[in-house]
Amino acid sequence: MLSIVEGLLLFVAVSESVLGVLGNGFIGLVNCINCVKNKKISTLSLILTGLASSRFCLIWIITTDAYVRLFSPDMYLSGDLSQYIAYLWIIMNQSSVWFATSLSIFYFLKIANFSHCIFLWLKGHINEILLLLMGCLPISWLFTFPNITMPFINNIMKNRNTTGLITMQKSEYFINQILFSIGTLLVFILCLITCFLLITSLWKHNRRMQLNGTGFRDPSREAHIKAMKILVSFIILFILYFVGTAIQISIDTMPKNKLLYIFGMTTTILYPCGHSFILILGNSKLKQASLRVLKLLKC
Repeated sequence: MLSIVEGLLLFVAVSESVLGVLGNGFIGLVNCINCVKNKKISTLSLILTGLASSRFCLIWIITTDAYVRLFSPDMYLSGDLSQYIAYLWIIMNQSSVWFATSLSIFYFLKIANFSHCIFLWLKGHINEILLLLMGCLPISWLFTFPNITMPFINNIMKNRNTTGLITMQKSEYFINQILFSIGTLLVFILCLITCFLLITSLWKHNRRMQLNGTGFRDPSREAHIKAMKILVSFIILFILYFVGTAIQISIDTMPKNKLLYIFGMTTTILYPCGHSFILILGNSKLKQASLRVLKLLKC
């Protein structure tokens, strides 16, 4: 049985999950409809669709993992279910961070103003660079695949050396979690760099506006600020997501604490849920589509 505090936290986590599924599903659906109408897919639509799809799956994986841990712990501990869920989470987590980083680079190259030749070359080849970056995602999956197949190999070996195998599985599990978290953080650092460069571009743009005496109200500055809001919100939410994930993983190394686990889950889901609505409000097409849906619901 759950306590009152645990029940309230779980209610918040479930509410976040429902909103996250609806928000990311809406982003993916709107972009797919636009692609069918226009008979072509833009780079931004591809990134948003991939980001929404990966977060949609990520929320389901997190909630499924939590449900089994809280209400069927015997089922979770028996067999290799925990590893199946962990490796599916790794794939969806990698996809989410890769697409989010691609989105930050897209905003940076589209909005920032630098006169350096390298930046101008990157700006002129934005589609090719983003497609190359997203093409690196399947390569990262190839490195993950051998670890995904380990549970199947372990099932074959289980009858030979059960005690030694359990020790090996537990040590390998935590080592893999640490290694894949480091890989995700490296991609996240790239997002931090683009955010810093975008802030630098905004600062230089404001200085030019002051020197020219044109004031601060101009389209370029507004675009800078809108992109920065999306990137900064992603950074803050991802840090909370990383903390929540660390709490959930650490539960396996300490005495079971349902309250701490549910708190970690609530913090974790805040990232794929909250950022989806920030993207909807920050994108004019998504915002207009959401307003149309709200009008239909009111009627």
